[in-house]
Amino acid sequence: MMRNPVVAGRFYPGSSAELAEYLRGVLPIGREMRSAIGIVSPHAGYVYSGGVAASVIGSVFITDTVLLLGPNHTGKGTRASIMSSGSWRTPLGVTDIDEGLAQALREGCPTLREDSVAHEEEHSLEVQLPFLQFIKPGVKIVPISFSLRSGEEILQVGRELGEVLASWPEPVLMLASSDMTHYESDDEARVKDRLAIDKVLALDPGGLLSTVGEHNISMCGVVPTAIMLAAAKVLGASGAREVRYATSGEVTGDYSSVVGYAGMVVD
Repeated sequence: MMRNPVVAGRFYPGSSAELAEYLRGVLPIGREMRSAIGIVSPHAGYVYSGGVAASVIGSVFITDTVLLLGPNHTGKGTRASIMSSGSWRTPLGVTDIDEGLAQALREGCPTLREDSVAHEEEHSLEVQLPFLQFIKPGVKIVPISFSLRSGEEILQVGRELGEVLASWPEPVLMLASSDMTHYESDDEARVKDRLAIDKVLALDPGGLLSTVGEHNISMCGVVPTAIMLAAAKVLGASGAREVRYATSGEVTGDYSSVVGYAGMVVD
């Protein structure tokens, strides 16, 4: 099936020409791209978080297939929803799903369920795709949307995904889609987000889940981020680095209620 865009023209430019012009202007040019195991990239409207997303996605080598891990904002579908076949369309064109990898992931991770419903109106993965398409035309994806709640299950899913990727013949970049603190003051957001960011940089998925819960951090993509970290540890991750952090206040000028955005790389 074809998954058509649902936030083109709202979260990002709706025409191919305007979108390409935006990406050409925001993506780093001439920077040496480093290989990475995974990244964390924000998913708000490009006017707010596009600069952070471009900085992190544009800093790493984009593999032939990218595993997209995102939160389920809509509540539709299953709690671990994978699309194993078909294509996704954006104004830049059509990107195919890597059916072979998707099937291997389904076999290696029983929690995953074939489900397109969770993806129909979910924006968190769609907004990442134009960056990938622009940097690497012909890239393939495997999209998975999560609404898991059990910390033990979250870490288990991550380990299982890591085992599949470890046995896969080609490297696969994982992209965990997440914004950080929502609708608190800029000062409060930065303090809370630093607690979560430090756990990511420490490659501590369990600590990230605990910290977000204990400090009431409204990091919407904490589950896919923890899953990516757990998988990265199976894959031998040696460290992580923060590429860029910003809040919506830097765009709106309103620092009383902001959303935080972090771009991070796991090597």
